[in-house]
Amino acid sequence: MINKVRPHITQNESLLFERSSPGKKGYQLPALDVPAVDPAAALGAANVRAEIEGFPEVSEVEIIRHFTRLSTWNYAIDLGLYPLGSCTMKYNPRVNELVARLDGLAWAHPYQPESLAQGAMEIMARLEAALADITGMDAITLQPAAGAHGELTGILLIRALLEKRGNPRKRVLIPDSAHGTNPATAAIAGYAVENIRSNDRGMVDLAELERIVDKDVAALMVTNPNTLGVFEGNIKSIADILHKKGALLYMDGANMNALVGIARPGEFGVDVMHLNLHKTFSTPHGGGGPGGGPVAVKKILEPFLPLPRLKRLRNRWTFDYNRPRSIGRVRAYYGNFGVIVRALAYILAHGGNGLRNATVDAVLNANYIRKKIEPFYDLPYKAPNMHEVVFSDERQAKLGVRTGDIAKRLIDYGFHPYTVSFPLIVHGALMIEPTETEGKRELDQFADALISIAREVETDPELVRTAPHSTRTSRVDEVTAARRPVLRWKPDNSSAKAAD
Repeated sequence: MINKVRPHITQNESLLFERSSPGKKGYQLPALDVPAVDPAAALGAANVRAEIEGFPEVSEVEIIRHFTRLSTWNYAIDLGLYPLGSCTMKYNPRVNELVARLDGLAWAHPYQPESLAQGAMEIMARLEAALADITGMDAITLQPAAGAHGELTGILLIRALLEKRGNPRKRVLIPDSAHGTNPATAAIAGYAVENIRSNDRGMVDLAELERIVDKDVAALMVTNPNTLGVFEGNIKSIADILHKKGALLYMDGANMNALVGIARPGEFGVDVMHLNLHKTFSTPHGGGGPGGGPVAVKKILEPFLPLPRLKRLRNRWTFDYNRPRSIGRVRAYYGNFGVIVRALAYILAHGGNGLRNATVDAVLNANYIRKKIEPFYDLPYKAPNMHEVVFSDERQAKLGVRTGDIAKRLIDYGFHPYTVSFPLIVHGALMIEPTETEGKRELDQFADALISIAREVETDPELVRTAPHSTRTSRVDEVTAARRPVLRWKPDNSSAKAAD
């Protein structure tokens, strides 16, 4: 049963600055039991901060209610699914959070002596070994802080290897189905970017690749499965074409949760790849971080990995800084350690069979959504199995409703919107990835919502074009918001006088 409108009956929430009233406090301290001291006299006037101008003065109950009410307005993975394609926004077991918060791990200082860091270093070493086994690669660095950072590290490794061979080359090839960060990564690493158009099945065109790979091509950056949700069925042939001409194959592993336990990139010709620990291996994803983007490489690239490297020496771990070919550090310290702990906890809790089952469930859920919705939305690229599914608004656009309108109407049904208008090779894209953690009931409700919206477009398109209708803020002027954002709040003097 779809509840099309979920009206909010709570009052509008004013800012704490607007709630402020002089003299209110959220605390009460006991009387001093020692002589009072003038802070300026004791510390020096230069070291004493004056009162913060305009700082809100509110009671404890006002603070509690204010932030509690605001928290109920947020959508969260604890409330429902995130259908965002290419983002793998899934529920992660709370036990991983518990492990990451153990005192000995959460409070470990990166500069403490190695003799006191053996446990932390053992965790890093075990995660490196696990990721190498999962990917079929020879060595791992945990330093990169996120996916795009891992991409840059990987391309810099390729550049270092090619420079050692005498020619860094000039171009990096990127399919139009790759993730959007790939072209920026190649450009920052000093390469010219050349786009490759996908064939009619949404995969790399082998004949076109064979034609354009020459002595100036350093690498191909391929996302597998790609942003269309399609698995690159000819990935081994792609690797062979590149290797035959001295180029390398980079794989964007952001969608690795569709391969774990099923296929190992190192076995189908990938030379270097990154993983997203915060997507595939359990870290709360969103809000800007933290993340983890480990890079996995074949043996030819191992000497160039960022320093320091973990090394076993006389039954203890140490950091090896004697790496003359290393590209150097790519971030401070040794990686986002809390993310590393969560990832190892996730891998050990699942085990090999559990990781494989998660992958199977992720692909199954994507295909289930695909079959449920396909009669109502256009699907430009089809494959027997898909990791995520990218519909088009082509049918709805004929009635004046676009993908952004459908996404906003989905909010009225209580769901977070899907990824809108990406990838760009699908005009009016609706990109959906349900992930492995969603059950059939949630998937059915989500699919029913999209089906109901498709029917609304046919009977009352204006209802969808003007959505959302049940939110505290109705449809905003996104163009004006982008061009003239209000970045600083200014108190309303008239309301302040009224409060006085």
